[in-house]
Amino acid sequence: MRGKLVVGNWKMNGGLAANATLLSEIAAGWRRPSPSRDLAVCVPYPYLPQAHGALAGTPIGWGAQDVSEHEAGAYTGEVSARMLAEFGCTYAIVGHSERRQYFGDTDAIVAAKARAALAAGITPIACVGETLAEREQRVTETVVLRQLDAVLSLLGNGATRVVIAYEPIWAIGTGRTASPAEAQAVHATLRARLGEAGAVDVPLLYGGSVKADNAAALFAMADIDGGLIGGASLKAAEFLAIARA
Repeated sequence: MRGKLVVGNWKMNGGLAANATLLSEIAAGWRRPSPSRDLAVCVPYPYLPQAHGALAGTPIGWGAQDVSEHEAGAYTGEVSARMLAEFGCTYAIVGHSERRQYFGDTDAIVAAKARAALAAGITPIACVGETLAEREQRVTETVVLRQLDAVLSLLGNGATRVVIAYEPIWAIGTGRTASPAEAQAVHATLRARLGEAGAVDVPLLYGGSVKADNAAALFAMADIDGGLIGGASLKAAEFLAIARA
């Protein structure tokens, strides 16, 4: 049986004082309704010790927003999966559209990062998604399956231990959200391909301007198992409302 999962992606936001309040409010407000319902936050690297200290012993997980594909060596500025594991990270986001767009992460690099995370016992949250131009050209399925296939082909049997997040790039931070039907159509395509790879029960998250007022409708779709939440995860009440949806 597939589990339900909501993950907050703080992106490059936060500060020690503000984080302490936010983490405290999230920890105090979350009551896990069942073993198959999970909540987590992915924070900037410097705040991993703070997340570890605030959330250890709670039912809330924490993770990073990226990870190096390399184990160690002369890669200045990079952070390895082994380092993340030392801070108790459960998750690492790989292939977020902002990493692909601004930092040149290719499909192959994203797959290699997912493999590195798994090797360290960390669950990669591999993101896929199309631009507005690609949607208008009706190549959404081609794009997201290409991105997914890169991960599946490299991980092999390990594909059963990942999380996939569909984030239409045109809906990230724009206030524009895919309709539940639009999101479900892409998720169903992804689910079918995961089934072919023997990973049909992998959680499929939706991301892209998810808020408390649209979360329930999105999460009610058959193949949407939760969300990867951006800006709304910086407000405890909003984030918890989404998680409860």
